[in-house]
Amino acid sequence: MGFEPFQTANAGLRASGFTAGHPIFPPPCDSEAGEIPKYDSGYQSSKDAGSLVVFCFVSRGRGSRKSKVFRTADMAAAPETVSPSAKIFIPQEWSDAAEVIAHATPIVFICGPKNCGKSTFSRYLVNVLLRRFKKVAYLETDVGQTEFTPPGLLSLTVIDKINPDLAIPCLKTPERCLFFGDVSSKRDPTMFLSYALSLYEDYMKDMFSSGIPLVINTCGWVKGIGYELLVDMINHISPTHVLNIKISVKSKNLPTGAFWLNCPDTNAVTVMEINAARQDHLGRSVLEQKDASFRRDLHLMTYFQQCFPSYKSFYTYKELARALSAHPPYEVPISSVKIQHLHCQFPVTETFYSLNATIVGLADSVSSKQFPQCVGLGIVRSIDTSRGVLLLITPVPQSILNGVDLLLQGFIQIPSSLLQVQGCVSPYMSTHVLSTY
Repeated sequence: MGFEPFQTANAGLRASGFTAGHPIFPPPCDSEAGEIPKYDSGYQSSKDAGSLVVFCFVSRGRGSRKSKVFRTADMAAAPETVSPSAKIFIPQEWSDAAEVIAHATPIVFICGPKNCGKSTFSRYLVNVLLRRFKKVAYLETDVGQTEFTPPGLLSLTVIDKINPDLAIPCLKTPERCLFFGDVSSKRDPTMFLSYALSLYEDYMKDMFSSGIPLVINTCGWVKGIGYELLVDMINHISPTHVLNIKISVKSKNLPTGAFWLNCPDTNAVTVMEINAARQDHLGRSVLEQKDASFRRDLHLMTYFQQCFPSYKSFYTYKELARALSAHPPYEVPISSVKIQHLHCQFPVTETFYSLNATIVGLADSVSSKQFPQCVGLGIVRSIDTSRGVLLLITPVPQSILNGVDLLLQGFIQIPSSLLQVQGCVSPYMSTHVLSTY
Protein backbone atom coordinates (compact mmCIF):
# COMPACT_ATOMS: atom_id res chain seq x y z
CA MET A 1 0.00 0.00 0.00
CA GLY A 2 2.22 3.05 0.54
CA PHE A 3 4.48 2.71 3.55
CA GLU A 4 7.75 4.17 2.32
CA PRO A 5 10.95 4.77 4.31
CA PHE A 6 11.43 8.44 5.10
CA GLN A 7 14.52 10.20 3.71
CA THR A 8 16.58 7.19 2.65
CA ALA A 9 15.64 3.82 1.25
CA ASN A 10 17.36 1.58 3.78
CA ALA A 11 18.07 3.65 6.86
CA GLY A 12 16.75 2.24 10.07
CA LEU A 13 14.66 -0.56 8.56
CA ARG A 14 16.29 -3.49 10.31
CA ALA A 15 13.56 -4.15 12.86
CA SER A 16 12.01 -7.58 12.92
CA GLY A 17 8.50 -6.95 14.28
CA PHE A 18 7.28 -9.26 17.06
CA THR A 19 10.25 -11.39 18.04
CA ALA A 20 9.34 -14.82 19.33
CA GLY A 21 10.98 -15.68 22.62
CA HIS A 22 12.68 -12.31 22.99
CA PRO A 23 12.80 -11.22 26.66
CA ILE A 24 10.39 -8.38 27.16
CA PHE A 25 12.60 -6.40 29.50
CA PRO A 26 16.31 -5.43 29.41
CA PRO A 27 18.99 -6.40 31.93
CA PRO A 28 18.60 -5.18 35.51
CA CYS A 29 19.60 -1.58 36.21
CA ASP A 30 19.22 1.05 38.88
CA SER A 31 15.75 2.47 38.29
CA GLU A 32 16.39 5.42 40.58
CA ALA A 33 19.02 6.64 38.17
CA GLY A 34 16.51 6.72 35.31
CA GLU A 35 17.45 3.28 34.12
CA ILE A 36 15.15 0.51 32.97
CA PRO A 37 14.74 -2.05 35.78
CA LYS A 38 14.33 -5.79 35.49
CA TYR A 39 10.77 -7.04 35.42
CA ASP A 40 9.98 -9.07 38.51
CA SER A 41 6.55 -10.57 39.03
CA GLY A 42 7.71 -13.51 41.08
CA TYR A 43 6.61 -14.65 44.46
CA GLN A 44 9.44 -14.59 46.97
CA SER A 45 7.82 -17.19 49.18
CA SER A 46 4.48 -18.83 49.76
CA LYS A 47 2.71 -20.59 52.58
CA ASP A 48 -0.16 -22.81 51.58
CA ALA A 49 -2.62 -23.40 54.37
CA GLY A 50 -5.35 -25.16 52.45
CA SER A 51 -6.25 -28.07 50.23
CA LEU A 52 -6.88 -28.33 46.53
CA VAL A 53 -10.62 -28.57 46.01
CA VAL A 54 -11.89 -29.96 42.72
CA PHE A 55 -15.57 -29.78 41.81
CA CYS A 56 -16.54 -31.95 38.84
CA PHE A 57 -19.90 -30.86 37.45
CA VAL A 58 -21.33 -33.55 35.19
CA SER A 59 -24.29 -32.75 32.99
CA ARG A 60 -27.41 -34.89 33.54
CA GLY A 61 -29.61 -33.09 31.02
CA ARG A 62 -30.74 -29.48 30.87
CA GLY A 63 -31.28 -27.94 34.27
CA SER A 64 -29.84 -30.91 36.16
CA ARG A 65 -26.25 -31.20 37.38
CA LYS A 66 -24.53 -33.55 39.76
CA SER A 67 -21.24 -32.64 41.34
CA LYS A 68 -18.40 -34.64 42.74
CA VAL A 69 -15.90 -33.03 45.08
CA PHE A 70 -12.34 -34.22 45.29
CA ARG A 71 -10.02 -32.90 47.98
CA THR A 72 -6.32 -33.57 48.15
CA ALA A 73 -4.57 -34.28 51.41
CA ASP A 74 -3.88 -31.25 53.56
CA MET A 75 -0.99 -29.27 52.13
CA ALA A 76 -0.13 -27.13 55.12
CA ALA A 77 3.14 -28.91 55.74
CA ALA A 78 3.78 -30.06 52.18
CA PRO A 79 6.98 -28.90 50.49
CA GLU A 80 6.69 -26.30 47.76
CA THR A 81 7.74 -26.87 44.21
CA VAL A 82 10.50 -24.58 43.05
CA SER A 83 9.94 -23.31 39.53
CA PRO A 84 12.80 -22.82 37.07
CA SER A 85 12.73 -19.14 38.10
CA ALA A 86 14.94 -18.52 41.09
CA LYS A 87 12.51 -16.06 42.70
CA ILE A 88 9.25 -17.91 42.08
CA PHE A 89 8.00 -20.72 44.30
CA ILE A 90 5.07 -22.80 43.12
CA PRO A 91 2.98 -24.17 46.02
CA GLN A 92 2.28 -27.89 46.01
CA GLU A 93 -1.40 -26.99 45.62
CA TRP A 94 -0.66 -25.23 42.31
CA SER A 95 1.50 -28.11 41.13
CA ASP A 96 -1.24 -30.62 41.89
CA ALA A 97 -3.82 -28.53 40.04
CA ALA A 98 -1.62 -28.28 36.95
CA GLU A 99 -1.00 -32.04 36.94
CA VAL A 100 -4.74 -32.76 37.16
CA ILE A 101 -5.43 -30.45 34.24
CA ALA A 102 -2.64 -31.92 32.10
CA HIS A 103 -4.13 -35.43 32.16
CA ALA A 104 -6.59 -34.46 29.41
CA THR A 105 -6.53 -32.12 26.41
CA PRO A 106 -7.95 -29.20 28.31
CA ILE A 107 -9.59 -25.88 27.59
CA VAL A 108 -8.71 -24.10 30.83
CA PHE A 109 -10.40 -20.89 31.94
CA ILE A 110 -8.32 -19.15 34.64
CA CYS A 111 -10.05 -16.51 36.75
CA GLY A 112 -9.80 -14.72 40.08
CA PRO A 113 -9.45 -11.26 41.64
CA LYS A 114 -6.65 -8.80 40.92
CA ASN A 115 -3.07 -9.71 41.80
CA CYS A 116 -3.93 -13.26 42.92
CA GLY A 117 -1.41 -14.87 40.54
CA LYS A 118 -3.42 -15.71 37.41
CA SER A 119 -0.62 -14.82 35.00
CA THR A 120 2.02 -16.69 36.98
CA PHE A 121 -0.14 -19.81 37.22
CA SER A 122 -0.90 -19.54 33.48
CA ARG A 123 2.82 -19.51 32.65
CA TYR A 124 3.44 -22.46 34.96
CA LEU A 125 0.51 -24.39 33.51
CA VAL A 126 1.73 -23.80 29.95
CA ASN A 127 5.11 -25.26 30.92
CA VAL A 128 3.45 -28.31 32.47
CA LEU A 129 1.28 -28.85 29.39
CA LEU A 130 4.29 -28.59 27.08
CA ARG A 131 5.73 -31.70 28.73
CA ARG A 132 2.83 -33.66 27.22
CA PHE A 133 1.86 -31.62 24.16
CA LYS A 134 4.02 -30.21 21.38
CA LYS A 135 2.01 -26.99 21.30
CA VAL A 136 -0.24 -25.03 23.65
CA ALA A 137 -2.63 -22.26 22.61
CA TYR A 138 -2.93 -19.18 24.84
CA LEU A 139 -5.92 -16.83 24.66
CA GLU A 140 -5.07 -13.49 26.25
CA THR A 141 -8.06 -11.44 27.40
CA ASP A 142 -6.34 -9.30 30.06
CA VAL A 143 -5.77 -6.19 27.92
CA GLY A 144 -4.15 -4.30 30.79
CA GLN A 145 -1.51 -6.91 31.69
CA THR A 146 -0.82 -8.79 28.48
CA GLU A 147 1.53 -11.73 28.33
CA PHE A 148 2.90 -11.95 24.77
CA THR A 149 1.92 -8.63 23.18
CA PRO A 150 1.91 -4.93 24.08
CA PRO A 151 -1.08 -3.76 26.17
CA GLY A 152 -4.46 -3.03 24.63
CA LEU A 153 -4.57 -6.21 22.52
CA LEU A 154 -6.49 -9.47 22.70
CA SER A 155 -4.53 -12.29 21.12
CA LEU A 156 -4.39 -15.99 20.37
CA THR A 157 -0.82 -17.30 20.56
CA VAL A 158 0.64 -20.78 20.01
CA ILE A 159 3.53 -21.70 22.30
CA ASP A 160 5.92 -24.55 21.52
CA LYS A 161 8.79 -23.94 23.93
CA ILE A 162 8.95 -24.03 27.71
CA ASN A 163 9.60 -20.65 29.32
CA PRO A 164 12.67 -21.15 31.54
CA ASP A 165 11.89 -18.07 33.66
CA LEU A 166 8.33 -17.60 34.90
CA ALA A 167 9.17 -14.07 36.06
CA ILE A 168 9.81 -12.78 32.54
CA PRO A 169 7.08 -12.66 29.90
CA CYS A 170 8.15 -12.85 26.25
CA LEU A 171 7.01 -11.08 23.13
CA LYS A 172 5.70 -13.66 20.67
CA THR A 173 4.03 -13.44 17.30
CA PRO A 174 0.34 -14.28 17.84
CA GLU A 175 -1.67 -16.38 15.41
CA ARG A 176 -4.29 -13.67 15.52
CA CYS A 177 -4.38 -10.33 17.29
CA LEU A 178 -7.15 -7.74 17.73
CA PHE A 179 -6.56 -4.12 18.78
CA PHE A 180 -8.94 -3.16 21.60
CA GLY A 181 -7.19 0.15 22.24
CA ASP A 182 -7.58 0.37 25.99
CA VAL A 183 -6.21 -1.28 29.13
CA SER A 184 -9.61 -2.20 30.57
CA SER A 185 -12.67 -3.90 29.15
CA LYS A 186 -14.75 -1.28 30.97
CA ARG A 187 -14.36 1.03 27.97
CA ASP A 188 -16.55 -1.17 25.75
CA PRO A 189 -17.60 -4.52 27.28
CA THR A 190 -19.59 -5.50 24.18
CA MET A 191 -16.65 -5.05 21.83
CA PHE A 192 -14.36 -6.80 24.30
CA LEU A 193 -16.61 -9.84 24.52
CA SER A 194 -16.99 -9.99 20.73
CA TYR A 195 -13.21 -9.91 20.30
CA ALA A 196 -12.61 -12.61 22.91
CA LEU A 197 -15.22 -14.96 21.45
CA SER A 198 -13.97 -14.34 17.92
CA LEU A 199 -10.47 -15.47 18.93
CA TYR A 200 -11.94 -18.52 20.64
CA GLU A 201 -13.81 -19.43 17.46
CA ASP A 202 -10.49 -19.22 15.60
CA TYR A 203 -9.02 -21.69 18.08
CA MET A 204 -11.92 -24.08 17.62
CA LYS A 205 -11.69 -23.87 13.84
CA ASP A 206 -7.93 -24.09 13.40
CA MET A 207 -6.43 -25.82 16.47
CA PHE A 208 -8.96 -27.82 18.50
CA SER A 209 -9.11 -30.73 16.05
CA SER A 210 -5.30 -30.98 16.19
CA GLY A 211 -5.40 -31.76 19.91
CA ILE A 212 -3.83 -28.46 21.00
CA PRO A 213 -4.87 -27.50 24.56
CA LEU A 214 -6.02 -23.95 25.30
CA VAL A 215 -5.20 -21.75 28.30
CA ILE A 216 -7.43 -18.69 28.73
CA ASN A 217 -6.13 -15.88 30.92
CA THR A 218 -8.57 -13.28 32.25
CA CYS A 219 -8.38 -9.95 34.05
CA GLY A 220 -9.08 -9.38 37.74
CA TRP A 221 -12.34 -7.48 37.25
CA VAL A 222 -14.71 -9.94 38.90
CA LYS A 223 -17.53 -7.70 40.16
CA GLY A 224 -20.44 -6.02 38.40
CA ILE A 225 -20.08 -5.96 34.62
CA GLY A 226 -16.72 -7.72 34.95
CA TYR A 227 -18.49 -10.67 36.56
CA GLU A 228 -21.11 -10.69 33.81
CA LEU A 229 -18.36 -10.77 31.17
CA LEU A 230 -16.78 -13.80 32.82
CA VAL A 231 -20.13 -15.58 32.95
CA ASP A 232 -20.83 -14.81 29.28
CA MET A 233 -17.38 -16.04 28.25
CA ILE A 234 -17.70 -19.33 30.15
CA ASN A 235 -21.21 -19.90 28.83
CA HIS A 236 -20.00 -19.51 25.24
CA ILE A 237 -16.69 -21.32 25.58
CA SER A 238 -17.82 -24.24 27.78
CA PRO A 239 -14.28 -25.02 29.00
CA THR A 240 -13.24 -28.41 30.32
CA HIS A 241 -11.72 -26.77 33.42
CA VAL A 242 -12.44 -23.54 35.27
CA LEU A 243 -9.65 -22.67 37.70
CA ASN A 244 -10.71 -20.14 40.32
CA ILE A 245 -7.89 -18.60 42.37
CA LYS A 246 -9.01 -17.44 45.82
CA ILE A 247 -7.62 -14.90 48.26
CA SER A 248 -8.28 -14.65 52.00
CA VAL A 249 -10.56 -11.60 51.60
CA LYS A 250 -13.67 -13.56 50.66
CA SER A 251 -15.66 -10.52 49.54
CA LYS A 252 -13.25 -10.02 46.63
CA ASN A 253 -13.44 -13.60 45.37
CA LEU A 254 -15.66 -15.13 42.75
CA PRO A 255 -18.40 -17.40 44.12
CA THR A 256 -17.58 -21.01 44.85
CA GLY A 257 -18.40 -23.76 42.38
CA ALA A 258 -20.03 -23.29 38.98
CA PHE A 259 -20.90 -19.65 39.55
CA TRP A 260 -22.08 -19.09 35.98
CA LEU A 261 -25.08 -21.41 36.65
CA ASN A 262 -26.97 -20.83 33.40
CA CYS A 263 -24.23 -22.22 31.16
CA PRO A 264 -25.32 -24.64 28.42
CA ASP A 265 -25.08 -28.38 28.92
CA THR A 266 -21.63 -29.89 28.66
CA ASN A 267 -20.34 -33.40 29.15
CA ALA A 268 -18.22 -32.39 32.11
CA VAL A 269 -16.92 -29.18 33.63
CA THR A 270 -14.24 -29.45 36.29
CA VAL A 271 -14.07 -26.48 38.65
CA MET A 272 -10.82 -26.22 40.60
CA GLU A 273 -10.27 -23.79 43.44
CA ILE A 274 -6.80 -22.97 44.69
CA ASN A 275 -5.40 -20.34 47.01
CA ALA A 276 -3.18 -17.45 46.02
CA ALA A 277 0.44 -18.52 46.35
CA ARG A 278 1.61 -16.04 48.96
CA GLN A 279 0.23 -16.14 52.49
CA ASP A 280 1.41 -14.74 55.80
CA HIS A 281 1.78 -16.62 59.07
CA LEU A 282 -1.93 -16.17 59.78
CA GLY A 283 -2.96 -17.71 56.48
CA ARG A 284 -3.95 -14.38 54.94
CA SER A 285 -3.24 -13.81 51.26
CA VAL A 286 -0.32 -11.50 50.56
CA LEU A 287 -1.10 -10.03 47.18
CA GLU A 288 1.59 -8.83 44.86
CA GLN A 289 1.62 -5.05 44.69
CA LYS A 290 1.87 -4.17 41.03
CA ASP A 291 2.45 -0.83 39.41
CA ALA A 292 0.27 -1.71 36.43
CA SER A 293 0.85 1.54 34.57
CA PHE A 294 4.62 1.25 34.92
CA ARG A 295 4.60 -2.32 33.64
CA ARG A 296 2.49 -1.35 30.65
CA ASP A 297 5.01 1.37 29.83
CA LEU A 298 7.81 -1.19 30.00
CA HIS A 299 5.91 -3.49 27.63
CA LEU A 300 5.53 -0.64 25.15
CA MET A 301 9.12 0.56 25.42
CA THR A 302 10.45 -2.93 24.86
CA TYR A 303 8.12 -3.42 21.91
CA PHE A 304 9.37 -0.27 20.18
CA GLN A 305 12.94 -1.19 21.08
CA GLN A 306 12.52 -3.81 18.37
CA CYS A 307 12.88 -1.00 15.82
CA PHE A 308 16.60 -1.55 16.34
CA PRO A 309 18.92 -4.54 15.86
CA SER A 310 18.70 -7.19 18.58
CA TYR A 311 22.33 -6.67 19.53
CA LYS A 312 21.69 -3.01 20.42
CA SER A 313 20.82 -2.63 24.11
CA PHE A 314 19.27 0.32 25.91
CA TYR A 315 19.75 0.62 29.64
CA THR A 316 18.11 3.99 30.28
CA TYR A 317 14.94 5.71 29.18
CA LYS A 318 17.02 8.54 27.76
CA GLU A 319 18.95 6.21 25.46
CA LEU A 320 15.79 4.68 24.04
CA ALA A 321 14.03 8.05 23.74
CA ARG A 322 16.95 9.52 21.82
CA ALA A 323 17.20 6.51 19.55
CA LEU A 324 13.50 6.61 18.70
CA SER A 325 13.65 10.35 18.10
CA ALA A 326 16.42 9.85 15.56
CA HIS A 327 14.92 6.72 13.99
CA PRO A 328 13.82 7.22 10.35
CA PRO A 329 10.02 6.82 10.23
CA TYR A 330 7.79 5.43 7.52
CA GLU A 331 6.05 7.96 5.31
CA VAL A 332 2.40 7.00 4.88
CA PRO A 333 0.09 8.72 2.36
CA ILE A 334 -3.05 9.61 4.29
CA SER A 335 -5.17 8.74 1.27
CA SER A 336 -3.93 5.12 1.39
CA VAL A 337 -5.27 4.30 4.86
CA LYS A 338 -8.53 4.52 6.73
CA ILE A 339 -8.49 6.01 10.22
CA GLN A 340 -10.89 4.72 12.86
CA HIS A 341 -11.19 5.65 16.52
CA LEU A 342 -12.62 2.69 18.37
CA HIS A 343 -14.12 4.36 21.42
CA CYS A 344 -15.11 7.91 20.50
CA GLN A 345 -15.74 10.23 17.58
CA PHE A 346 -13.92 13.40 16.55
CA PRO A 347 -14.99 16.15 14.19
CA VAL A 348 -13.43 15.64 10.77
CA THR A 349 -11.46 18.85 11.20
CA GLU A 350 -9.87 17.50 14.38
CA THR A 351 -8.92 14.04 13.09
CA PHE A 352 -5.24 14.79 12.54
CA TYR A 353 -4.88 16.64 15.83
CA SER A 354 -6.32 13.66 17.68
CA LEU A 355 -4.09 11.23 15.77
CA ASN A 356 -0.79 13.03 16.21
CA ALA A 357 1.57 11.73 18.91
CA THR A 358 -0.55 8.64 19.57
CA ILE A 359 -0.04 4.90 19.43
CA VAL A 360 -2.19 3.25 16.77
CA GLY A 361 -2.99 -0.31 15.82
CA LEU A 362 -1.87 -1.30 12.33
CA ALA A 363 -4.61 -3.42 10.83
CA ASP A 364 -5.46 -5.31 7.66
CA SER A 365 -9.18 -5.04 6.92
CA VAL A 366 -9.09 -6.81 3.55
CA SER A 367 -7.78 -10.27 4.43
CA SER A 368 -9.29 -10.26 7.92
CA LYS A 369 -12.34 -12.20 9.00
CA GLN A 370 -14.97 -10.62 11.22
CA PHE A 371 -12.66 -8.04 12.78
CA PRO A 372 -9.51 -6.37 11.38
CA GLN A 373 -6.34 -8.34 12.09
CA CYS A 374 -3.81 -6.20 13.98
CA VAL A 375 -0.22 -6.79 12.82
CA GLY A 376 1.45 -4.46 15.29
CA LEU A 377 1.59 -0.98 16.79
CA GLY A 378 2.98 2.30 15.53
CA ILE A 379 3.71 5.77 16.89
CA VAL A 380 2.37 8.64 14.78
CA ARG A 381 5.38 10.91 14.98
CA SER A 382 3.95 13.82 13.00
CA ILE A 383 1.55 14.69 10.19
CA ASP A 384 2.32 16.81 7.14
CA THR A 385 -1.09 17.98 5.94
CA SER A 386 0.35 19.96 3.04
CA ARG A 387 1.86 16.82 1.50
CA GLY A 388 -0.89 14.54 2.78
CA VAL A 389 1.40 12.15 4.65
CA LEU A 390 1.92 11.01 8.21
CA LEU A 391 5.21 9.81 9.68
CA LEU A 392 5.03 6.52 11.54
CA ILE A 393 7.52 4.69 13.76
CA THR A 394 7.00 0.94 14.04
CA PRO A 395 9.06 -2.26 14.33
CA VAL A 396 6.75 -4.06 11.88
CA PRO A 397 8.71 -4.92 8.69
CA GLN A 398 7.71 -3.23 5.46
CA SER A 399 6.71 -6.53 3.85
CA ILE A 400 3.89 -6.82 6.39
CA LEU A 401 3.09 -3.11 6.40
CA ASN A 402 2.26 -3.33 2.71
CA GLY A 403 -0.96 -5.10 3.70
CA VAL A 404 -1.99 -2.48 6.28
CA ASP A 405 -4.90 -0.30 5.18
CA LEU A 406 -6.40 0.73 8.51
CA LEU A 407 -5.08 2.72 11.48
CA LEU A 408 -6.99 1.98 14.69
CA GLN A 409 -6.86 4.63 17.38
CA GLY A 410 -7.69 3.99 21.01
CA PHE A 411 -6.40 5.24 24.34
CA ILE A 412 -2.98 3.57 24.45
CA GLN A 413 -0.59 6.39 25.26
CA ILE A 414 3.08 6.89 24.52
CA PRO A 415 5.02 6.21 27.76
CA SER A 416 5.79 9.49 29.47
CA SER A 417 9.37 8.29 29.92
CA LEU A 418 9.80 8.64 26.15
CA LEU A 419 8.24 12.12 26.10
CA GLN A 420 9.87 13.84 29.05
CA VAL A 421 13.54 12.96 29.23
CA GLN A 422 16.00 15.61 30.35
CA GLY A 423 18.31 16.64 27.55
CA CYS A 424 16.21 14.97 24.86
CA VAL A 425 13.73 16.89 22.70
CA SER A 426 10.87 14.59 21.76
CA PRO A 427 9.61 15.02 18.19
CA TYR A 428 6.09 14.23 19.39
CA MET A 429 6.03 17.36 21.57
CA SER A 430 7.88 19.82 19.32
CA THR A 431 6.18 22.62 17.42
CA HIS A 432 4.87 22.40 13.85
CA VAL A 433 4.23 18.65 14.04
CA LEU A 434 1.16 19.35 11.92
CA SER A 435 3.00 21.07 9.09
CA THR A 436 0.92 23.13 6.68
CA TYR A 437 3.69 24.67 4.65
